[in-house]
Amino acid sequence: MIGVGFKRIPKFGILLGISFFLGEGESPGMWAATGASIFSAPFINPIRMIEKQQRAYFKQTGAVKPIIEILKESAAERFIPLFRGTIPLMGHSFASAILGLVGQPKLQKYIQREVGDRTSLGRTATGLIASAVVSPIYVFVTNPLSRLEVIMQTSSIKGKSIGVLEACKEMMQDSSKFGLRGAFRGQGIGIAKAVVSLTLFHEGRMFMQDAFKDYNRSRGLFPE
Repeated sequence: MIGVGFKRIPKFGILLGISFFLGEGESPGMWAATGASIFSAPFINPIRMIEKQQRAYFKQTGAVKPIIEILKESAAERFIPLFRGTIPLMGHSFASAILGLVGQPKLQKYIQREVGDRTSLGRTATGLIASAVVSPIYVFVTNPLSRLEVIMQTSSIKGKSIGVLEACKEMMQDSSKFGLRGAFRGQGIGIAKAVVSLTLFHEGRMFMQDAFKDYNRSRGLFPE
């Protein structure tokens, strides 16, 4: 839970920061999404690396590997191993930002205009529909990138690192052996997770947005 929080802060902070300076208002655009995916990666990747190391260790031994131990192993290598998988992460973050943070709100507005205004569907329902449309595309695009991250980040910190090209070769071998399942494992769970998380995120974002607007209006700081 703590790791998830630390991963979200840089990504959304940079996204909203760039959006603010570009004057994009409440709807971040392509440039904000691109900047967030690139500049947040060095902050997010070490956390993802630690998570993957803990999962791999638990799978092998059934015990939990302390974060301090992982950091000590990384320190012996000048912390370079913590940045394994940064390139796939940038691609993953870019797809996530473009589809989930930029595309979903625009699609929701379209659905609200075409469907919601003609029916009794409210903002939450149209947001859920938009998330259900975007999520399969998001999972289809990001699953191979997530697979590359897993290959690169679960290898031993003390051992030889696996580069992007080597990870691609391993994924291709996996795909040739198991078919597309080698690159698209866990899509069903991923889609369900994406629908829920996207909907809840945007509902929370709009709730906070409305709350701040109401606060500013009550003090005459926001034009009617």
